[in-house]
Parts: sequence; C-alpha cells; structure tokens
Amino acid sequence: MASPDKDLSPVLDKDGVRLTVGDALATVTLTNPAKLNAQSPAMWRALAEAGRLLPGSVQVVVLRGEGKSFSAGLDRRMFTPEGIPGEAPFTDLARRDDAGLDATIAEFQEAFTWWRRSDIVSIAAVQGHAIGAGFQLALACDLRVVADDVQFAMRETSLGLVPDLTGTHPLVGLVGYARALEICATGRFVPAEEAVNWGLANLAVPVAELDATVRDLAAALLVAPRDAIVETKTLLRDASGRTFDEQRAAERQAQARRLRDLAGMGE
Repeated sequence: MASPDKDLSPVLDKDGVRLTVGDALATVTLTNPAKLNAQSPAMWRALAEAGRLLPGSVQVVVLRGEGKSFSAGLDRRMFTPEGIPGEAPFTDLARRDDAGLDATIAEFQEAFTWWRRSDIVSIAAVQGHAIGAGFQLALACDLRVVADDVQFAMRETSLGLVPDLTGTHPLVGLVGYARALEICATGRFVPAEEAVNWGLANLAVPVAELDATVRDLAAALLVAPRDAIVETKTLLRDASGRTFDEQRAAERQAQARRLRDLAGMGE
C-alpha cells in the first residue's frame, strides 16, 4: 500500500511504528512489512507512546499497516526460550508473581486502549491478514474499513492462550457472545463480506481503494464540530451499559451542554 503520510515529518518513528500529524488528522503506521507487521512488546510500547504524543489538535487518527498485511499478530519468537533480543520471552513472564505478571499484561494493553478516547475518532484501515494481536488492534479502533482481501482471525486459543489485548469486549459488543465464542474458539478466518455483514467492519473496498476511502471518511468526520462529535461518541459508547431511561437522561444532559455552549454559556 502506498503511504498517505510520506510527505510529513514523523513525530515518532521507531520499533515498527510511525506517527505523523497533519493539522487535525494523525496517522499511525505499522512499518515492518517484511515481517507482516508482527507485533512485539517494543511495538506495543511505541504504540502507547504514539497515543501520548498526540497533539490536542488531533480529532481523527488513522491506523494502517504497510505492505500486504495489516498485522499477522504476535511475533512467534516470544514463545521461544530465546525470545526477541531485549525482551523477556513468555516463559520468563510466566515465572513472575501475580502482581508482576498482571502489571506486565496491563502495560501491553496500553497500546490498545487509547484509540477509544472520547476526544478522537480512530479508523483502522485493514488489508490482508489481521490475526490475533492484529485483529485486536483493529478492534481497538472506533471504525474499521477493510480491503476485500482481509482475513480476520483470533488465534490465541490455538496457542493455549486467551485474547488479552482488550479485544474481547469490542468483539462481543459487535457480533454477540455466540459468534465471538465461535470466532475465538475455532480461530477460523473471517473474510471481508462476513466482517461487514456481522458488523466487524463498516465497509469493504478493493485493496487499491483502501487508502483513498479512509481519507474520504476521515475528511467527512472532520466536517462536524469537534465538541458535538465528542459528546455523540460518548453517548453511543456508553449506551449499552445504561437502561433506556438512563440513556434518555444522558442525551438530555449532553444536549443541554451543547445548547449552552452554542449560546456562549458554556463553562
């Protein structure tokens, strides 16, 4: 895939992650296509850093992967005794006490959490394979636009693990418990048409049109006033955890804030 941010100076460019910022739009690119953007703890630390480095002016963040695949998942060297140079292999992590192991996994998860912030809208542009950690990274975003060659799969159970990078909550929310269990327990591939039909993706387009389609979507999201988008995203994100009457009340409160702000009466 051609890089849409090639003319911008990177704010961050390390460990397979590049962050570029242009006005209200930021792009996070996975930059290790030779390894199908396989993920490692170093990449997760860089992704978390990208979130911390976002300027306050950014309203939309696009996540993409260079090459033929978005991300083929975890770098399998983490399962070997040697691991990845500079990183503790999983066999070493397993020997940590409960608090240490929990803290380590929580640190890994930070790479997958900031995409849901209420002050931004995140879009994953996904082509080729999005497996395991790659699938969960796409699920971390608010919206997903996929190429027609996309192959989602949750392969953790085949490795004797569980999906632990924040992917289970959005997956169940999108497709329901039964379908989520089937996807995770079988590890099968979910192609583009099925992903759209099940709500895993907003739309599917030919590979050659993926970047342009995502740019158009980002531009459309930047048209509306930012505060209205923030309030709306928060309302929708929290709706499933409220009763109907609680959601009605939340709508009233949000609208009151917007009306007062538009009337120049905001705090």
